[in-house]
Amino acid sequence: MARIAIYPGSFDPLTNGHVSIIERGLRIFDKIIVAIAVNIRKEPLFTVDEREEFIRTEFADERVEIDTFSGLLVDYAASRNVRVILRGLRAVSDFEYELQMANMNRKLDDSIDTVFMMTEESDFYVSSSLVKEVASFGGKVEGVVPEHVEQKLVEKFADKK
Repeated sequence: MARIAIYPGSFDPLTNGHVSIIERGLRIFDKIIVAIAVNIRKEPLFTVDEREEFIRTEFADERVEIDTFSGLLVDYAASRNVRVILRGLRAVSDFEYELQMANMNRKLDDSIDTVFMMTEESDFYVSSSLVKEVASFGGKVEGVVPEHVEQKLVEKFADKK
């Protein structure tokens, strides 16, 4: 039986921290479904198609599947018959939030477990929100996002000026 995990997130944009979690997750799991959360209450910088393309460009590995979902993560996991959620942790504040989410998910469906993976030290301070903020002011995000994402950030904010 294949070991499959769902790695959910907005990935707006994909960061090197995300990439690291996926790469390291593939050492543990046979397949990772990178599930892009579609949240109608948030206005993302990049479209779902653009975010899918970021991930597809970074991972030519057939063990990485890209999908989208809305609604409850546990419902999505059940629909995919997956019982493991993979999450990355950066700081103590992440842990508190993620612990709450993992416990709620378990309350909603006790057949689903969450596996936490610590972010690499080099990516500890990086979040998609911070990347967007820095890029919006023309700051350099080299080394915190893949090169193709960096280029798209430059283009996106050049269009907004």
